[in-house]
Amino acid sequence: MRFGRKKGKLTPRFIRPFEIIERIGEMAYRLALPPRLSAVHDIFNVSMLRRCLRDETQAINCTEVQIRPNITYVETPIRIVDSMVKQLRRAEIPLVKVQWNHQDEREVTGELESEIKGKYPHLFE
Repeated sequence: MRFGRKKGKLTPRFIRPFEIIERIGEMAYRLALPPRLSAVHDIFNVSMLRRCLRDETQAINCTEVQIRPNITYVETPIRIVDSMVKQLRRAEIPLVKVQWNHQDEREVTGELESEIKGKYPHLFE
């Protein structure tokens, strides 16, 4: 969650495979993190880890992600994949599916068109 977006939407995020140094109790592992991630606690619950399948296309290069001192990073949209109108009883809400950087095409999020158009007008040109 510390690497996630501020809106609170949960998406899987895998930076890269890290070596497991030791097992801590039944449900936690200590990982060998690079010095660049020294601000991140190196013990993770097993639910936060995923077995490495050696598929390099799923990993994000650690140097691509610019982590701030408060352990967050900026996620910017690359393109709009799809647009739709959500029909409620008395209102129509225009939505867009947005692909963000550091994510593949399958991991798009639904956003309000007005918010994305206000923040990133170049995507609608």
